[in-house]
Amino acid sequence: MSLPKTLAEDVARNLVMVARLIDEDPEEAYAYSRIALRLASRVAAVREAAGFAAYATQKYAEALAEFRAARRMTGSVELWPVMADCERGLGRPERAMAMAGEPEVQKLDKAGQVEMRLVAAGARRDMGQIDAAIVTLQSPELASSSVQPWTPRLRYAYADALLEAGREDEAREWFGKALEADKDGATDASDRLAELDGVEFVDALGDDEADTADEDAPRDEDGPAEGSAKA
Repeated sequence: MSLPKTLAEDVARNLVMVARLIDEDPEEAYAYSRIALRLASRVAAVREAAGFAAYATQKYAEALAEFRAARRMTGSVELWPVMADCERGLGRPERAMAMAGEPEVQKLDKAGQVEMRLVAAGARRDMGQIDAAIVTLQSPELASSSVQPWTPRLRYAYADALLEAGREDEAREWFGKALEADKDGATDASDRLAELDGVEFVDALGDDEADTADEDAPRDEDGPAEGSAKA
């Protein structure tokens, strides 16, 4: 659907803000997505952006509705995994599992199929089926030594499931493999490894030194120190 030039520019500006803010300030991204939605609700890209903004703020029912609308407009199966994850967010893991078995999954690209596997494993865990979750994650993509964009998250999910199953040594190994593949810091695998090894991170400035530093700091007797919050 084409929009008048001025309207299209307004919509585009709001979508740019959604993309820019969705990781750092999801609530603000959501606000921009609602503006875009009011301006152009019949544009699939707007419905998809609104879905992701709602998803980022855990408004799963709203996100699912937007993703369904975008899918109706485009006919694409690309959003299938995140739609299934919305079902999990709504407390319906059995629906997510049903979606994992639908023909749409076979139409996904490799990244989409891996994402669907992650969602299905999460749904198994939601239902208390930890061993089934571990089996779900065991795949050629997990075993491959090739590092792909999905590799850190797949290895991390596998390690986390192993740990929940009490298989600590294997979990440590896979957290290590996740960290090895995670060049962009997409996971907290390093923190999980440190936790397993009993490493504790503490402030370099001890409590006593911090108290002393507070006492030595200059104060303005007539009002709050510069930079402090006002009541």
